[in-house]
Amino acid sequence: MSDYWPWWAGAAGLALTTVNYAVTTDRSFGVSGAWDRVLHWRTERRVERLNARVTDDQVLVEALAAATVAQFGTAAPAPAGGRNPHPVARPVQPDAPASAPSTAGLLPAPLLSQAALLLSIFLGGWVAAVVSGRFQLRLDMGDGFRQVVTDDPVGMVAALFVGGVLVGFGTRLAGGCSSGHGLNGCGRLQPVSLVATAVFFGTAVLVSFLLWKVI
Repeated sequence: MSDYWPWWAGAAGLALTTVNYAVTTDRSFGVSGAWDRVLHWRTERRVERLNARVTDDQVLVEALAAATVAQFGTAAPAPAGGRNPHPVARPVQPDAPASAPSTAGLLPAPLLSQAALLLSIFLGGWVAAVVSGRFQLRLDMGDGFRQVVTDDPVGMVAALFVGGVLVGFGTRLAGGCSSGHGLNGCGRLQPVSLVATAVFFGTAVLVSFLLWKVI
């Protein structure tokens, strides 16, 4: 049985994964958001099909112009030798800036990439466990969980269920999880991510201290 990888190898792997995902997809890396989108894959597929119609900026501009003309009308041609007695205002269309940002970068990552991300996490953990000789199918959380929380199988399942619900609620409330805020947000020096990461890591340290030293 081999030893665990050193901490710096894990940090390098996370950094490479985060940078590679951002470069290849031009989106932020986040597990909770990917999980939410994969769970609602039917809705996400419909959204992707609708978004595909407006990724071409020129098509979008022409569609908006046509909708504006249909709503407000155009100037009717003036009669020969006279003034149009019922002029209709023609909408003014300002020239688009030459360096207008593309709308494609504002769209969410492809659903396929989100599913591949979740699958790679599962497969990566499985491969690491098999290679290290630690792969084992089990229905509990180990001796540490039994000693600190409960050794009752029903209570263990209940504790895991409640904990999962709380983690999911906190993730949605904070707008991201440890991968989204801790890896991507902090790497980009986003103030919201810096605060969120400090809060959930600080809370984890406090709860661990209470479990091991107080309770």
